[in-house]
Amino acid sequence: MSTTSRKPFVGGNWKMNTDLASAVELADNIVAACGQFTEKCDIAIFPPFPYLQAVGHTLGNHNILLGAQDVYFQPNGAYTGEVSTQMLLDLNVKVVLIGHSERRHVILEGDDLINSKLLAVLEAGLSAVLCVGETLAQRDAGETDQVNVSQLTSGLRNVTEKQMQRVTIAYEPVWAIGTGKVAKKEDAASAHAVIRQSISDLYSPNIAQQTRIQYGGSVNAKNASELFLESQIDGGLVGGASLDSGQFAAIVQAAI
Repeated sequence: MSTTSRKPFVGGNWKMNTDLASAVELADNIVAACGQFTEKCDIAIFPPFPYLQAVGHTLGNHNILLGAQDVYFQPNGAYTGEVSTQMLLDLNVKVVLIGHSERRHVILEGDDLINSKLLAVLEAGLSAVLCVGETLAQRDAGETDQVNVSQLTSGLRNVTEKQMQRVTIAYEPVWAIGTGKVAKKEDAASAHAVIRQSISDLYSPNIAQQTRIQYGGSVNAKNASELFLESQIDGGLVGGASLDSGQFAAIVQAAI
């Protein structure tokens, strides 16, 4: 368990999974399994866009946060297929994923776009999870820290100290996402420490100590406890395991 005063944060990223009925059922099960833990751990779920409203209704007033998997930085206009911050606010979304590795490496979003999205989210009063992480090729080339610091620095460009109170960083090594491979706890802790030092360099030691850094990359009920024992790791951004309410609840309990 972290010895810091940072409240752990566990997010469940459902990605492009579920249909309407199963999304509502899963949200209902997560409320039942995790609702009692919200005082000790911030919990958010990120369903697909079409199900945000239905899942939001299911979450009701249970203090589990409704999250969006992405957003566009323009307030409105001729941007076919995109979703604005105001639309998310309209649905009671509280937190948005920015720069998830699949947005970077599958959809090919660049650093400038990711930064624009983060600034738009914070300007709208929403909270954000900024995702950073290296590919296997970058890891093998010894570039893990360089990549993370670069993505962090470009992502946080023009973000103020005050806005940093609403920013969580998710370190998700791309080679570990959906592969079943998990970074060794020492490697994950080392990457988190470098990220935290980088935040200190960009802002201040105080901001760095306040900022939560999640680990993401094949987190499940079996490995969560060991990962979360590292004081640098403040919870998890969970993919596949978040589609199982029992596993997700076990991960939340491990974070607490």
